[in-house]
Amino acid sequence: MRLTIPTAALLAALLATPAGLAHATGWTGPTITGLMTEARLSETSGLAAASVRPGTWWTINDGGNTPELHLVDDKGHRIASFPVAGVANTDWEDLSAFTLGGRRYLLIADTGDNGGIRTELSLHVVAEPREVVDGARLPVAWSIRFRWPDGPRDCEAVAVDAARGDVLLVSKKRVPAELLRLPLRPAEGSPQVAERIGLLGGIDQPTADDLARNPVYGRYRSQVTAADLSPDGRTLAVLNYRALYLYTRERDATWATALRQPERLDFTWMPQAEAIAFSLDGHELRVAGEQTPSPMLRFRREAKGPDALPPGGNDRGPHAKGSH
Repeated sequence: MRLTIPTAALLAALLATPAGLAHATGWTGPTITGLMTEARLSETSGLAAASVRPGTWWTINDGGNTPELHLVDDKGHRIASFPVAGVANTDWEDLSAFTLGGRRYLLIADTGDNGGIRTELSLHVVAEPREVVDGARLPVAWSIRFRWPDGPRDCEAVAVDAARGDVLLVSKKRVPAELLRLPLRPAEGSPQVAERIGLLGGIDQPTADDLARNPVYGRYRSQVTAADLSPDGRTLAVLNYRALYLYTRERDATWATALRQPERLDFTWMPQAEAIAFSLDGHELRVAGEQTPSPMLRFRREAKGPDALPPGGNDRGPHAKGSH
């Protein structure tokens, strides 16, 4: 059930920074850039950096809402909305931007499955609009139908590694969380079967105190709700209600070798943190929540010199969700 949180109470909670928050090396703590308060942005479940206009972001709403993409500014104000033609929003859970063949695209993940009953799921790809025209309809460029390798599971975290031709998916409720892959441009025909790559290590699970205080919400806090890939394709960021985890692989290494121990970025209490995106240059991360009002949190890489390009920056071309 979605709850509406009073704005003043939400800001007070977010600004009350408790001692002991962990910050990954080279990142600042979170700051609030704005709030999404408009009714059409009521269940934000995915976020991606936009290239159509500087300082803007694409968002989607969770399942059951109108199938459309929303463009918002850094303060969370809606600029325009674009209906997606020919598809339903069964349970849209994440959004990923990428560049392929010189064209920028957005991938919508219709992968939510709270009840564990969906036998086939879909990823829908649309070309990012080149102009901002409120209400303009977007055709689907292609869709990827797929199944899981061993039965239904919930998934709210998806990222695109266009350089390797992969879609990366992270399971939500399984412990430890799984990382799986699908081809980004599969041949038409039968549904694809996702391939498991490995297990995500280092994600803290609920403590006995968490479960004692709230048996339901305590369990949810550790489940992965969003993902994104840095523009250089080397850092996978995954989000849950408690923290943000960064898995970085060495150049030319596989993801299976990079999943053991992540760096961690904590944030203060935030209702249903379910959307994450790298900025276009990879120097920032944004986090948004599903409840109204939805705050926009920003993490920034700490500069190490006037010409420094930190890890995760765009040093080998536009490949991932936050790329040009």
